[in-house]
Amino acid sequence: MSKAQTFGEFIMDRQAEFPFVSGQLTRLLTDIGVAAKIVNQQVNRAGLTSILGASGNTNIQNEQQQKLDVFADDTFMRILSAGKSVCGIGSEEREDFVLCGESGEGRTGKYIVLIDPLDGSSNIDVNVSIGTIFSIVRRITPMGEPLSEADFLQPGTAQVAAGYILYGSSTMLLCTTGSGVNGFTLDPAVGEFFLSHPAMTFPNRGNTYSINDAVKAKSNSATQAFVDGCREAVDAGFRGRYIGSLVADFHRNLIHGGIYLYPSTTDKPQGKLRLLYECAPLAWIAEQAGGLAVDDSGRIMDKVPESLHDRSPYYVGIRHLVEGLQACRLAPEDAYVANDPAAASGGEHLH
Repeated sequence: MSKAQTFGEFIMDRQAEFPFVSGQLTRLLTDIGVAAKIVNQQVNRAGLTSILGASGNTNIQNEQQQKLDVFADDTFMRILSAGKSVCGIGSEEREDFVLCGESGEGRTGKYIVLIDPLDGSSNIDVNVSIGTIFSIVRRITPMGEPLSEADFLQPGTAQVAAGYILYGSSTMLLCTTGSGVNGFTLDPAVGEFFLSHPAMTFPNRGNTYSINDAVKAKSNSATQAFVDGCREAVDAGFRGRYIGSLVADFHRNLIHGGIYLYPSTTDKPQGKLRLLYECAPLAWIAEQAGGLAVDDSGRIMDKVPESLHDRSPYYVGIRHLVEGLQACRLAPEDAYVANDPAAASGGEHLH
């Protein structure tokens, strides 16, 4: 029986196959794995320590910060900024980006990290799976010069690595550098991530849709028609599954085949999820696994952010279901008026 390959060994062995992978990026990915282990330890002990509950502060999104939010953000900031690979970090939890390096101006280091340190933190107190999402891009500003905001505001197509860590019944790290998606499971006995899910792809077909039902009535007509079409297709095995942690919902749909929807709504026309920290990295993972990720008008990966905390409508998952949603958007308006979800959602895509 061959020896199981660790995350670090995998990156080192395969770095020649990955576009743009250098020694600095290998070090950076290793540092992310180290920080993930520290966060995982605290997540697993949350019920036994005083780290559960709200911190008493709100973040830039005007959301109540949990104590584990703050711990995860501080941990990733400390580990990543200590390495020489990173020149700047943008966090969902912070209003502005953080510059790294001895001068504090981001003059050295090739890479910028954009991170949601603890996705789904509202589920912490009820012991539901949560996660970390990260994206890595190369700096635009020449080495030796101070970074600017433009270095951070790059489209998803500029990513050189992206991934997520799922803190669940087992802890997994999924990563892509543009040559497919590979999953690594943490063995707590030895404290290492081992390759457990090589070359991951969405199934050929899927029948799960994940949406917060509370937003459906306020969502755009295409989303309403699509969801109604899925519900009409219950005899064909369609089912609604929604956890409320983006990483957990995405991961389940990657394994079993499904679509995640967080639409534009009447009260949030720009959507809720953050483009840089959530949408773009998971979009690249989805595409590398054979899926699709779009907003109301096109491909998420092509979307250029205008600010660090831009939001976006988000539809991601198995290809035929995302195409089914897009068919709803192209359907004649009277399809919705007639309340014929099967016609509006394009039955050939759903079944």
